[in-house]
This record gives sequence, structure tokens and C-alpha cells, in this order.
Amino acid sequence: MLIRRETAADTQVVHDVTEAAFAARPGGEAGLVGALRADPGWIPALSLVAEVDGVVVGHVVCTRGSVGGKPALGLGPLSVLPAHQRSGVGKALMHAVLGAADALDEPLVVLLGDPAYYSRFGFVPASTYGITPPDPAWTPYFQARALATHTPDLTGPFTYAAPFADL
Repeated sequence: MLIRRETAADTQVVHDVTEAAFAARPGGEAGLVGALRADPGWIPALSLVAEVDGVVVGHVVCTRGSVGGKPALGLGPLSVLPAHQRSGVGKALMHAVLGAADALDEPLVVLLGDPAYYSRFGFVPASTYGITPPDPAWTPYFQARALATHTPDLTGPFTYAAPFADL
């Protein structure tokens, strides 16, 4: 497996992978990735794909968000083709994007997802850091992972990149 940055040539395949990974929500997450790509919050260095035998089978992205008006990252979606799920692709993408974010001196990554899955990557309830979700109903699934440059004063409400509001 190879993890690398997404290129312009990957746009359609990333859409297709995301669409397949979230087949129960057609257009939702795949449309979100497209909207994020056009948003000022898009960070090309944090849009990664996983290749197996030269074929893109997974994708993850972090985009610019904020906590209390200070820069932070929102992670997602994380997408893996159904035939490659539970084979380590998602795990490899998560480790790569977190390492890349840390190398870029980002302080914090926030996501909405299953705590049983994301806790293995060091995510804890965002409330642990004094961070609140855009929607209070998300609280049980709203998580954060501090990176090397995190400071305790990074608290307050989290705001995702604008396209998340349309999801």
C-alpha cells in the first residue's frame, strides 16, 4: 500500500471511492469533498489517497476549521472502498494524515465519528479539551486529538470549513 498526496488526476476517483464508501448516503460525503476542494479551507497537503497495486482505494482529508476563532483542523471524510475495508487502509490513512498535520505544526484535529474506532488514534471526547461541537447532539461522537503544538488555551466552539454546514 502506498499513501500519497491527492493530485488533480485523482479528483474523479476520490469522488468514486467516497461515493462507494458512503453508499447509504448518495451524494452526501462525495459532494462534501468536492465542495471542500473549492473552499478556502482546503489544505492540499492534507488530502491523502491510499493506493493498492496502483489503484486508489481510500482517501482522507483535513480542512481548516477553528476552535474559538483559532486555527484547528476538521478531519473527514475518511473513505475506503468496501472491498478494502477492514484491511488496514483506513488505519494507514489516519496515521499518515495525523503525522502530516503534526509536521505542519497544526495544534489539533477534530472529527465527528465512532469513538470505538477513532480512540485507537488518540482521539478523546472534544469536551476533554473544552471544545464544543457545532450541534450539541453530536457531543457523544465529537472528538479531538491534540498534536505537538497544542496549548491548553485552545478551547471553545469548533467551526468546520463552510461546506460542512450544507451536509
